[in-house]
Amino acid sequence: MADAAAESGVTAVQPLTGGKLILAAILIGMGNFLVVLDTTIANVSIPHIAGSLGVSVSEATWVITSYAVAEAITVPLTGWLSRRFGGQRVFITSYLLFGILSLLCGLSSTLGMLIGARVLLGLAGGTIIPLSMTLLLRIFPPEKASVAMIIWAMTTTVAPIAGPILGGTISDNVGWEWIFFINVPVAMAGGIGLLYLFRGQIEEIVKARIDVIGLILMIIWVGALQIMLDEGRNHDWFAANEIRALAIIAAIGFVAFLIWELTERHPIVNLRVFRHRGFVAASLTYSVAFGAFFATVVLIPLWLQQNMGYTATWAGYATGIMGILAVLSSPVIGQFAEKMDARLIVSVGILGLGLISVWRMGFTPDMTFAQMAWPMLATGPFLMMFFIPVTGLCMATVDPDEQADAAGISNFMRTVGGAFAASLVQTGWGGAARENQTELAGAMSQGQATLDAMTAQGMSHGSATAMLTGMVESQSTMLATLNMFAAIAICFAFAAAIIWFAPKPKGPIDMSGGH
Repeated sequence: MADAAAESGVTAVQPLTGGKLILAAILIGMGNFLVVLDTTIANVSIPHIAGSLGVSVSEATWVITSYAVAEAITVPLTGWLSRRFGGQRVFITSYLLFGILSLLCGLSSTLGMLIGARVLLGLAGGTIIPLSMTLLLRIFPPEKASVAMIIWAMTTTVAPIAGPILGGTISDNVGWEWIFFINVPVAMAGGIGLLYLFRGQIEEIVKARIDVIGLILMIIWVGALQIMLDEGRNHDWFAANEIRALAIIAAIGFVAFLIWELTERHPIVNLRVFRHRGFVAASLTYSVAFGAFFATVVLIPLWLQQNMGYTATWAGYATGIMGILAVLSSPVIGQFAEKMDARLIVSVGILGLGLISVWRMGFTPDMTFAQMAWPMLATGPFLMMFFIPVTGLCMATVDPDEQADAAGISNFMRTVGGAFAASLVQTGWGGAARENQTELAGAMSQGQATLDAMTAQGMSHGSATAMLTGMVESQSTMLATLNMFAAIAICFAFAAAIIWFAPKPKGPIDMSGGH
């Protein structure tokens, strides 16, 4: 048995019981929460960071980009790292490093130092996201696998929502350094706690050589793609030479990476998991639907701040309330996932998210917080109906020894889907606003008469013009927001159809990975 485990890379980890199981689940879930939280917590803190370090806001955005690029590179490497060094060892090492590097981020006195620390932080955190999923499945007995997926799904979905709330509150009231300092005690306690709980657990490892060329090719194309997506909207996309160059590098690098990895005997990323039709359908659904969801999370705070007069903190609160019903509904949805066709649950959940986007197409500039909050609150259960079973399908449709690979690749696809969505929705929103403004201005046949009426009431010509221009801009932005909600609804409908390309599970999905 040990020899077989060594050959396949399967670990000898045994399910935990009682208090140890609960504590280990909390610590693993908290590690995933911290890493995902750090993808959004710095977003609203950029002005504070720029002012403190004496740089422009544009330069400071590299604090976000550097972390995203490094994390995107490490996530798909998780399977190889897990086989080579052991999943527990990699996870605990990354966990402790995340705490140490977060301290370094907070202590940074220059932008270069902070960006360097954020790159290292992303490299450490990238393995935590997929390994948290596989370790949760390993420590829970097979009959409790749905509980493991619920914990992972909740931490993955709630963290990016909580990020802007915590980031805005901490930066406004304490200081931007503390968005990193808060990670330190949690990460250190989590890593040390798991080191104690997992003592005596033996993991079989495979001493495979490092696929250096595959690693280099992946760093090149993933890095170029992520930087292109993050910086494209700031440089008018393909009108800029640097964005065109990045696109070419990403495309050539991706093709070369595919050819190399599919012909290499010991690839650094196991692309053979794509031979499973269920994995392909589930991971594509995961990527498209998460991208549509993430586009919503990006768009709504921007709209609330730029068009509705919300502060960053209140925009965060408005978005964060979706987590309430998400947490409360998770146990019930997990029970249904154990008894029903997972494809049906995923499809209904995604269609529900699409219908909420259609609901948002009725938003108006004078709507109240409560009117905006209801669809956000209703998002939670549908989000869990999508998230819990689809991650289970990704894991359950591959062989047991391929779970770490499946987790890494599916989460990489989710990360890329979110990056594409964030860039496209912001670019599309700005472009639609400009087009709508031009159309509205051209359609105002009574514009001069309106200005004359306003000046006749005592307003100066400049004030009247400014007020009328502001009204047109507000309406054009509102219409652009509704246009984006329509596009997001279409993406959800597309994702709800993709999942049906997965073969029908023979009964409820076995999320423990057993076959």
